[in-house]
Amino acid sequence: MDGGGRTRRCTWLKYPTRASRDLMHTYLGLIVVVHLVLIAEASGSPKPCEKDCFSGKCINGSCVCDHGWVGDQCQHCQGRFKLTEPSGSLTDGPINYKYKTKCTWLIEGYPNAVLRLRFNHFATECSWDHMYIYDGDSVFSPMVAVFSGLVVPDSVGNETVPEVVTTSGYALLHFFSDAAYNLTGFNIAYSINSCPNNCSGHGRCSTANSMSGRMYCECEDYWKGEACHVPYCRQDCGSPGRGYCDLTGEKLCVCNDSWQGPDCSLPIPSTEAFWVVPSVKPSPQSLGRASHQALVHSGLMWVVGGYSFNYSYYHMVINYNLETSTWEAVAGGSGPLPRYGHSLALHQGDIHMFGGKLEGGPSNVTDELWVFNILQRTWSLRQPAPPPPHAQEGHSAHLVELASGEPVMLVFFGYSPIYSYISKVQEYNLRSNSWQVVSTGGAVVQGGYGHSSVYDRASGYVFLHGGYKSLSSSKYGLVDHLYRYHVHSRTWLILRESGQARYLHSAVLVSGTMLVFGGNTHNDTSLSNGAKCFSADFLAYDIACDSWKVLPRPGLHRDANRFGHSAVVKNGSVFIFGGFSGLLLNDLLAYTPPSCLAWADADACATAGPGVRCHWVKGQCVPWEPHLAADVVPAPFCPLRPGTTDEQCFRFSDCASCTANTWLCQWCEDRKCMSASSNCTVVNTSRCSQKEEQECSRSANCRSCLLNLNCQWDQQQQECHVLPGQLCGEDWQHIGEVCLRINSSRDSYDNAQHYCKNLGGNIASLITEKQVDFVLEELHKYHLQGKTLSPWVGLRKINVSYWGWEDSTAFTNTSLRWLPREPSDSGFCASLERAHAAGLKANPCTAPTDGLICEKPSLRSRSCRTPCARRSSCANCTSQGMECMWCSSTQRCVDSSAYVVSFPYGQCLEWQTQDCAAQNCSGLRTCGDCLGQVECGWCRDPSDTGRGVCMEGSYRGPLKQLTRAGPRDRDKERPGDRGMVLDQTMCAADRGFSWSFIQCPACQCNGHSRCVNSSVCEQCGNLTAGTHCQTCMPGYYGDPTNGGKCNACKCNNHANMCAVNTGKCFCTTKGIKGEQCQLCDSENRYLGNPLRGTCYYNLLIDYQFTFSLLQDDDHHYTAINFMATPEQANKNLDMSINASNNFNLNITWSLSSTAGTISGEEMPIVARSNIKEHRDSFSCEKFNFRHHHNITFYVYVSNFSWPIKIQIAFSQHNSIMDLVQFFVTFFSCFLSLLLVAAVVWKVKQTCWASRRREQLMRERQQMASRPFASVSMLIEVGGDQEELLQFLPKPIAIEPCWGSRASVLTVLLYLPRLPSGIPPPGQSALLLPLSGVRRRTRRHSSARVWGFAARAFTS
Repeated sequence: MDGGGRTRRCTWLKYPTRASRDLMHTYLGLIVVVHLVLIAEASGSPKPCEKDCFSGKCINGSCVCDHGWVGDQCQHCQGRFKLTEPSGSLTDGPINYKYKTKCTWLIEGYPNAVLRLRFNHFATECSWDHMYIYDGDSVFSPMVAVFSGLVVPDSVGNETVPEVVTTSGYALLHFFSDAAYNLTGFNIAYSINSCPNNCSGHGRCSTANSMSGRMYCECEDYWKGEACHVPYCRQDCGSPGRGYCDLTGEKLCVCNDSWQGPDCSLPIPSTEAFWVVPSVKPSPQSLGRASHQALVHSGLMWVVGGYSFNYSYYHMVINYNLETSTWEAVAGGSGPLPRYGHSLALHQGDIHMFGGKLEGGPSNVTDELWVFNILQRTWSLRQPAPPPPHAQEGHSAHLVELASGEPVMLVFFGYSPIYSYISKVQEYNLRSNSWQVVSTGGAVVQGGYGHSSVYDRASGYVFLHGGYKSLSSSKYGLVDHLYRYHVHSRTWLILRESGQARYLHSAVLVSGTMLVFGGNTHNDTSLSNGAKCFSADFLAYDIACDSWKVLPRPGLHRDANRFGHSAVVKNGSVFIFGGFSGLLLNDLLAYTPPSCLAWADADACATAGPGVRCHWVKGQCVPWEPHLAADVVPAPFCPLRPGTTDEQCFRFSDCASCTANTWLCQWCEDRKCMSASSNCTVVNTSRCSQKEEQECSRSANCRSCLLNLNCQWDQQQQECHVLPGQLCGEDWQHIGEVCLRINSSRDSYDNAQHYCKNLGGNIASLITEKQVDFVLEELHKYHLQGKTLSPWVGLRKINVSYWGWEDSTAFTNTSLRWLPREPSDSGFCASLERAHAAGLKANPCTAPTDGLICEKPSLRSRSCRTPCARRSSCANCTSQGMECMWCSSTQRCVDSSAYVVSFPYGQCLEWQTQDCAAQNCSGLRTCGDCLGQVECGWCRDPSDTGRGVCMEGSYRGPLKQLTRAGPRDRDKERPGDRGMVLDQTMCAADRGFSWSFIQCPACQCNGHSRCVNSSVCEQCGNLTAGTHCQTCMPGYYGDPTNGGKCNACKCNNHANMCAVNTGKCFCTTKGIKGEQCQLCDSENRYLGNPLRGTCYYNLLIDYQFTFSLLQDDDHHYTAINFMATPEQANKNLDMSINASNNFNLNITWSLSSTAGTISGEEMPIVARSNIKEHRDSFSCEKFNFRHHHNITFYVYVSNFSWPIKIQIAFSQHNSIMDLVQFFVTFFSCFLSLLLVAAVVWKVKQTCWASRRREQLMRERQQMASRPFASVSMLIEVGGDQEELLQFLPKPIAIEPCWGSRASVLTVLLYLPRLPSGIPPPGQSALLLPLSGVRRRTRRHSSARVWGFAARAFTS
């Protein structure tokens, strides 16, 4: 308010723009700050991974895997896991497992809890990739299952793999895969203390009335079994007409006398077959086993041997009463050790057991022959003479009676670790207690492991099917072959194949039909559609019609897949026991085939089957027997089958096999097997015999090949071939292992020996009866020709009383004897007389005699490598590449071709063909390596620096081998722990030690540092380096793991670095070599003594040397030394050196050539550094070459970098040029140049002429190829000629040549004429000139005439 009382209103007129600008700046600043913060947060956010991390976390764009998982997505298991939840699952990963996978899972429950494992999915490579399951916390606990292959349900409700149960409160699962195929893996669910299989949907889970508190199933009506999975009394057993249900005992159908079957639904006899599972409770006596053998005697099925997971309750012999369905165990006593893969044969109450594989020792295949007397129940070991030819397994045997009445046991095929797959038939004579190999005829057959065979006594036929065999081209696999062997004629016949390869299956003979069940059907994974190992296939071979049929699989309440089982026949029914399906089985299956008596008329009888062959006899249908075939296959009543094609016969490569089969083939003269319907010149079957080449081709390894004297082994191709016709050469005879040659010339002993040596041999040492017989027979032939020989032999008198052969063999006077009153004292060499009696005679060595005998080795190599089975260490086993495989868990070496048959039940936890690791836990020095072996655990020492001891152990602690018998604490060990007992004092916690079994301790510094942040090594000491102090520092070597020491490299001052593991020095001076740089490379002209100096390359004068240090092996070199000695005393010595990189140069001289060994004897001349080239000259007068004859110049090149190329030269030349030499050299060079110039000129002329001729020829061809044309010209007679000449004549035709660079012009011209227009007499009126024009391309075109021709025409 002003003084006048008026109020003044103020408004912002001058400052509002500035204030608003400041506010705007504030807002913009805030926005920029917020934006920068957002950018910073965005840049600090973790980078996402391109792919999902399955078992890990994504950190900065890459997956960091959880413990036990590897891979770029953490998708593969590789380690140990511990599971403690009451239920869960485990898997190898979401995709196919990787090669060389080793994963272990420990499921921990509470003490004595029941753990159940159920396989939701399982697909691994059959026989190679295995899942091992143990009832405990280590691999030393009892094994309960080994799974491999494809595990899927065959049908709804039938599970291929039942639940796996452990009762210790623990379950250890270990998976190993090899380096071949990797499949989809597995997904396994587990639960602790749950009901079996969830009661299969036919009961409820309950704990009522259970003393142990375990869960059990209360089944619904008409269901029984632990998991309520077994139906009973279906359709009420057809009550009351056919039978009734017995609810008081096992809840079975009791059928009336005229009915049969599991539900009494089939009449007796019946045209239908059926399967049943006899109600036999599992018992220790019938402990699961595989690859056992069984036979029937007096109503009992005797089961002998077999493979088992656990031999604690094992009985070598058990029997099953087929009438009362009860088992009985036979006391072992002092009988044989447990074995499997053996054979059994029954003769008059004695069971003969031959061969098989023992469960111990490296070479554990035996040739023992044991006899079990059923009446006395005692074992006795036979000692045949001669012994059996092979120790073998996987064979079969039958007791037969020969035509002479001799009882013999025939052993067919099998596998020997020494001789591989056997194709021979061996015969054991019970009366003479002797073995022999049978010489067979007919077809050439191939033997193998795990086939099946049946014997029909009436016909004398043995039928053999399948097996694992050696195939062509060094391949091995399953086959579906079927052979027939005739006992009396000892001949083979090849029958029709089944079309389904298998081994370890069973076969029985029922009603003229061979029934084949189960087996391992997995062949090469790359060729198979699935990887299923065990099958329930059921095949029937009709012997009469030589045909196969596939029968329905067992329709039981559970799956019957298995291999390695046994099968016997009793009263027309087949009983199958045991086998392997991931679990070792102890169940019994019974199959009753159709009965021929059920068919009431002849027509129906003739068509009975499949699975049975019947024929009509005397008004009834009875089983057909093989002896009725009369050796006619197929029988006349069989249906016609399609004709044989040539392709079906081509596979038979020899005459014998071509004509000894049922394919109706014929052998043609061009050595081909073709069908009988084909036209060819047929070879008479009487001329068909087994050729040596086929006999040799059946041998699967070197030793079996060399058993045949007519065969030789190709080490490179790994095949057996027949020996060539000429093993010795012309005029030589192959006798046994040597070649012999008899010569009739008359010579002294020394001349005879010289003659034999010129032929590559020596005078013969006749040390075998075969050689003596041959020589005597040849001498007899000479005698018949009127020529008597007394040839020298290689026998000399060594001293007064000793005679010896030339090959250093002692003379024994056995195969070849002295003549009467010989040897005489006058003779010191022996000759062979054959006058009245054959014998030796002593003669003076200088006296001549008629004839001599030479010998030399044959071309056949008799040496073989050591068999794999006889190699006792991993290093020795794998020394021959992939030939052998080492199994560390069994400490055995096996042939690579027989790995599958050596471990048919997955006994090998891991194998190697190279890079042998430590063979026991104590040899592993780091925790990571220790836990990489499933049988090991790590005991950490109290220092907590990563040091410790690896030892065999379990989750609970270390284990030690049990050394004494006595009561054991059950808390420390469970029965069946394979001789290992828990001993926690070996890693006692009260002394500061700690036991690690699942995961290594965080601190792993190998005892050379303490850890910060629990896992980071603070500072590596003791000359070590690395994140875990696991390597030595540069300049040191050793193994610092687990407290090991590092030592300084010992390189005699010629290297700063050496190999970390071996200490081998990387010498820095070229020419110095050796583990400790202690030698000069004298083979390459390096001289000196590196122990007292160095090494020098000895240079020649007037030569230039180039040293290229460019290879990877040269990258350690930083120096090279040279030495040169002048050759002429009156000439100066010039020197030049250059290199591709900079170097330091030192040149010295010495009065001797032994510099570098005595300090101070060298005198320096030049010292330069960091140069690339240098030239110098050393005066002969200054250094006095004339008096100092041994003066030597030394050049030291050092401090260069790799790679480098160095050139150096020393030369001596005259200072004043010789004029005579100059002119001679000058004129020689001049004349040489003239001669060369003349030759070049002549060559040039020849080439130019040739090109000119070619050009003319092309032009002529072009002109000849031009099209013809005609031009009509109107010629006017008369006219003014001068007027015509005023114009330039124009061509009537222009013909371009090739390339349009030239043309031919044709012009028509008048010749001079008389005024009347008529040419003068005798002259032409017209002229037709041709002109060649060459065109040039310029700014203005022009033409040049280069040729002209004309032709005149008379008017």
